[in-house]
Amino acid sequence: MKATINNLQIDLSKPIDISIPLTNSDKNPIAWYQNIPEIEPVTMGDWIGKVSEGKSSTNFNNIFFNPHAHGTHTECLGHITREFYSINQCLKQFFFTAELISVEPKSVGEDLIITKEQIEITLGENLPEAIVIRTLPNLETKKHLNYSNTNPPYLEEAAAIFIREKGIQHLLIDLPSVDREHDEGKLLAHKAFWNVKDVNHVNDDARFNCTITEMIYVDDSVKDGSYILNLQFASFENDASPSKPVLYSLE
Repeated sequence: MKATINNLQIDLSKPIDISIPLTNSDKNPIAWYQNIPEIEPVTMGDWIGKVSEGKSSTNFNNIFFNPHAHGTHTECLGHITREFYSINQCLKQFFFTAELISVEPKSVGEDLIITKEQIEITLGENLPEAIVIRTLPNLETKKHLNYSNTNPPYLEEAAAIFIREKGIQHLLIDLPSVDREHDEGKLLAHKAFWNVKDVNHVNDDARFNCTITEMIYVDDSVKDGSYILNLQFASFENDASPSKPVLYSLE
């Protein structure tokens, strides 16, 4: 099935899923010092909500997870503000032009940093609505890592400002955060991207309809270039939601 979006044609039968599924096993990626997600059947007395146990006609699971710590998730500026803002209220459109770029973070002291210069050079003259950043080396282990206390690569503040000033509304990255793991709560890249100047009293020109999606995985078979992004998420009234970003190649 073909579709035309912004005068660009895509084949809906050929989605490129760049999300990481949530599981209750050691294969699940973890960040922020959490344990693995829990997916367990409901138990009430001697009744177990699991067909294979022979006492239920349905599988009936409870799920306990943290969207920021347990896989691909999309967040709004409510992630860093004192006032509550929900991803379900901030994001009302779901198809965007997108540019996939690959960047090898630079070593600076003990850190690995994605710089403004790298983004500027790799993005070139493209002006997409969304940017998808794949870090190099692109190891398959990204889908299973425990990132806690490993000081993963991150985006420098100037790079986030550059992305904002380019008018890019949606930032997707294959890291647990756009900011340094231990940064004393500064959250410089988050604040720069959303243009939040005061988390206690959000400025009117903050970017309420813009999102950050973290912990994606883009396979090496997917080439850098222009795509259409379908940014799907569950309808949680929360600052963030587990999400399923899908790319479509342009025909």
